[in-house]
Amino acid sequence: MPMVPEAIVAMLACTRIGAIHSVVFGGFAASELAVRIDDATPKAIIAASCGVEPGRVVAYKPLLDGAIAQSSHKPEFCFILQREQQTCDLTEGRDFDWHAVQEGVTPAPCLPVSGDHPAYILYTSGTTGAPKGVVRPTAGHLVALNWTMKNVYGVDPGEVFWAASDVGWVVGHSYICYAPLIHGNTTVVFEGKPVGTPDAGTFWRVIAEHDVKSFFTAPTAFRAIKREDPQGEELKKYDISGLRALYLAGERADPDTINWAAKVMGVPVYDHWWQTESGYCIVGNPAGIEPLPVKVGSPTVPMPGYDVRILSPEGEELPPGELGAIAIKLPLPPGTLPTLWNAEDRFRKSYLDTFPGYYETGDAGLLDEDGYLYVMARTDDVINVAGHRLSTGAMEEVLADHPDVAECAVIGVADPLKGQLPMGFVCTNKGTDKTDDEIRAECVRMVRDVIGPVAAFKLVAVVARLPKTRSGKILRRTMAAIADGEAFKMPATIDDPAILDEIKQALQPLGYAKD
Repeated sequence: MPMVPEAIVAMLACTRIGAIHSVVFGGFAASELAVRIDDATPKAIIAASCGVEPGRVVAYKPLLDGAIAQSSHKPEFCFILQREQQTCDLTEGRDFDWHAVQEGVTPAPCLPVSGDHPAYILYTSGTTGAPKGVVRPTAGHLVALNWTMKNVYGVDPGEVFWAASDVGWVVGHSYICYAPLIHGNTTVVFEGKPVGTPDAGTFWRVIAEHDVKSFFTAPTAFRAIKREDPQGEELKKYDISGLRALYLAGERADPDTINWAAKVMGVPVYDHWWQTESGYCIVGNPAGIEPLPVKVGSPTVPMPGYDVRILSPEGEELPPGELGAIAIKLPLPPGTLPTLWNAEDRFRKSYLDTFPGYYETGDAGLLDEDGYLYVMARTDDVINVAGHRLSTGAMEEVLADHPDVAECAVIGVADPLKGQLPMGFVCTNKGTDKTDDEIRAECVRMVRDVIGPVAAFKLVAVVARLPKTRSGKILRRTMAAIADGEAFKMPATIDDPAILDEIKQALQPLGYAKD
């Protein structure tokens, strides 16, 4: 389903009768959708005829038909929401019109379920291997979400809250659908992008028109706005004085983005960190209770129920300031995943076996003397340069500080001498008058000055755009595979596959991604 009210209606209709739903981001390739159909074995599939993207309409029905044809499991029936932008043909006997099936029908009564009954299954992106179906328990999820609305996001019942995400992602489940509504808040459902629908002032327009009090989105959205409108001129057209705070999550929030957003918007900017598996923030700033001092680069401190530790590869707890694997001491708090759908062994292997007694987050970082967490990278993104363990996230922080850099990513690439070398990718702001060579040289010098010669940072590619998932996460692992000439699976959630060819072409002058 696209970002339309009917998507939320469908989710709530399922939970009303205790039916387990699994929302899949609109426009998934048929083969990837088929994998999820076979894993979840749905009795019914609900879809729209199309989704609307900047400059194009994405036909959903051919993707759905292709997926059902490929899947071993077949749904008993499908409900199709016909949208005026592009209608579709219905398969007789299987497909039914969204509106027609509801005419004259008495609403079904609510069905009580046990507290641990699964509300939904949400598949993680599956960039490596088969996607994992995260299970969400009903009662614990609602208790945790209801608590966060006031204590983390600072909103009271009756106020407007906006999470600019998609119902296909965990943020959309938790903070477009369930949390605001259980807490008595108005939620905003927005089908669009931060830029291009129609301009870089879209977010400001929605905030002003609906008097949004608390706003939650991904850092990549603000990087896109900053790139299009570095001085924040579009904001001058709108009154967002009702907004109290901006919350960022979904990927690492670099200090440059946080500082820019705070300067332009004039409100506190709170980074917070969580995962699909957790369902709500693991580490955040309890601004609704008492705002803690913001340390730019840190999502602040663990929320109630989360005992966060930093562990060595051997499972030993590390002292403050040392980089290691971020793990959570068991038990996990209410609302977090109890298992993976039909995959208990995989659940234990993925999350519990590496560090017995702990949940492995897959992220790397450190705790400071005040207990503030710094999430530096995925564990896989900590690179080993001549025996030195270095965070690519720390290098990205430096690159993001360059005045002409709008967005950046750092990956580790194979090197016969040092094992690995860091390689930077930078996208420049519109209107920059420096040459690519000048920007490369300045980026190399900045990393050398801040991180030191130990980083051996000398490889920089200036690119027009970075490959991302549709939720805005940069596909660093895929970029590294391209650089090293390794085979890789096309990520199911990639926004535009053509970007990978652009990355390959940018790498070749640096001696990588050779045919």
